[in-house]
Amino acid sequence: MTPKAEDETADETGSSPDVPRARAQNVVAALVPLAVGVVAAVMSWNLGVGTLPAPGPGLWPLLVSVVMVVLAALLVLRSRPRGDEEPFTKDVVTVAVAVVSLLCYAFLFELIGFEVPTLALLVLWMKGLGREGWRVTAAVSVVATAALYLLFITGLGVSLPHLIHL
Repeated sequence: MTPKAEDETADETGSSPDVPRARAQNVVAALVPLAVGVVAAVMSWNLGVGTLPAPGPGLWPLLVSVVMVVLAALLVLRSRPRGDEEPFTKDVVTVAVAVVSLLCYAFLFELIGFEVPTLALLVLWMKGLGREGWRVTAAVSVVATAALYLLFITGLGVSLPHLIHL
């Protein structure tokens, strides 16, 4: 029996994945980037698109957002199950925590500066999500935050909000 024939047999015996659930997963997986693309397109438009001879800061982000929306819409339309879908597991929670923590990071970055949110994000990701030991978490978080500070603020002179002034 060829691999394709084995897959078809598995479908006939009922041991294949739940088709409605697999389709729902595919739709959700396509709707997330679609929603992100729509939000990014609106934000890009608000930045100002300008014209082709005189592009505004939102032109390229808008173009990328439009491409993202179109491709995600195609994924929604072609969301029929293929049989190789993986079920949603508890790992979805890890991804959700990572996304929410990035949103919190962006909010806190503007509110209190660069150092504390960066250190907190690295600790959360390494200790909470990566389950590293405290020594490794502390060392990497402090060294990475300091390196990023020295690179962007001191070395490149990027105007980031920060608490520590060297």
